[in-house]
Amino acid sequence: MKPEGHPTLNPVCFLDVSTGKRFLTRSTMKSARKETIDGVEYNVVLRDVTMDSHPAYTGEKRLVDTAGRVEKFTSKFKRSTAKAAK
Repeated sequence: MKPEGHPTLNPVCFLDVSTGKRFLTRSTMKSARKETIDGVEYNVVLRDVTMDSHPAYTGEKRLVDTAGRVEKFTSKFKRSTAKAAK
């Protein structure tokens, strides 16, 4: 394998901003923010949602209010059918 054909792997810390959990790994990603953990300098990559905070993994159920959207749709639909009837 040619060494210039592959990107370099860097130590990376993925940080979940909602829970504060860190996931230490190696990746080709880089960032301007760096942090030293256990004597190793990691590139810190911020993430809004990870498996620690996503409802599919945590089992949380979130209620989404769709009543306003349904009423808005029906009011639009009523106007368009009333115009078509005339």
